[in-house]
Amino acid sequence: MPATTKKFTPEIDAALYDEFVKVAKANGQSQRYVLEQALSHYLHNVVPSQHLVRPEVMDAFEQSAAQNRDLLERLAK
Repeated sequence: MPATTKKFTPEIDAALYDEFVKVAKANGQSQRYVLEQALSHYLHNVVPSQHLVRPEVMDAFEQSAAQNRDLLERLAK
């Protein structure tokens, strides 16, 4: 039996969309495949992990990461 699909057309940030298309092309994958993998990862890994830490701790971490994004990117290199 074929998999059931659902069509939707979200509006997303243009730069994020361009990066998404570039990654799909670079990996020889369809945009649908990349999007489904990203959604699956987010729903099965990110969402559950958000409940492991108190919301105020996550808020403080996200604020700190945003404030120090340049430094964190330089350290990652």
